[in-house]
Amino acid sequence: MVLLESPLALAAVIFAAAFLAGAIPLWRKVADQQNLLTWLTGLAAGVLLASALLVAIPEGFDIAGQGDLGPLLIGGAVLAGFLAMLLLEALGFGHDIHEEHHDHEHEHGHDHVHHPAKANSVVIGLSVHALTDGVAIGAAVSTGSLVLTMSVFIAVLAHKVPAAFSVGVFSMHERQDRNKAVRDVALFSLATPITILLTVYLLGDVDAHLLGLAILFAGGTFLYVATVDVLPDVHNSETGRQALFQVLIGAGLMVLLIWGLDATGMVAH
Repeated sequence: MVLLESPLALAAVIFAAAFLAGAIPLWRKVADQQNLLTWLTGLAAGVLLASALLVAIPEGFDIAGQGDLGPLLIGGAVLAGFLAMLLLEALGFGHDIHEEHHDHEHEHGHDHVHHPAKANSVVIGLSVHALTDGVAIGAAVSTGSLVLTMSVFIAVLAHKVPAAFSVGVFSMHERQDRNKAVRDVALFSLATPITILLTVYLLGDVDAHLLGLAILFAGGTFLYVATVDVLPDVHNSETGRQALFQVLIGAGLMVLLIWGLDATGMVAH
């Protein structure tokens, strides 16, 4: 488990996975890419929910509770994470462009598409959101908890792959220039790794209960991303059941992983 103990290694894996996923649509056409993105996003939402509710938030409460922090502040950290993501959306830094691809393929709009069509705005928005993923992994590493680090890392990785693929598809469609699309994918891929390293450096000497607040904040961001990613499909009568099925599978896989760690005694710090 040396990988989970090295922030640099975690950052490298995240970058490689995101860049490769984003580069695939730049060089080859992927059959039925909208359906693939829908499945990947639904599974990732389930993984994010399970990671947040079963590991990140309980661990965060446990760690933060070791200090003199009141319950309002501790619970407020989760709320702050959720509201921070909502604020980014309100400011135009949207994180979900899957619906944009749906528009391109079917050549008609949907009322629930809220994000700007310009490639620069979309890539910047996604990259800003990716920064919060780095904070989550960096804070998890700083706690020294193996199960927390693994859970957060897998959740971020599961979400990063479809997001990076989306960046590649959208950027190539909008720019019609592979070199510029590669630049967009690289920018998005670098955002999380850079923040992982910065967070580990900045949180290296802080008190444990403050690390707990950082983990709770990350849990709030996970809840937001997972919810927003699947709500459009859940609200659609044609895709609602499939979206639920995808989330359940993703959550189930995460539960199995956590159970496996528990069974092997790796849950202990």
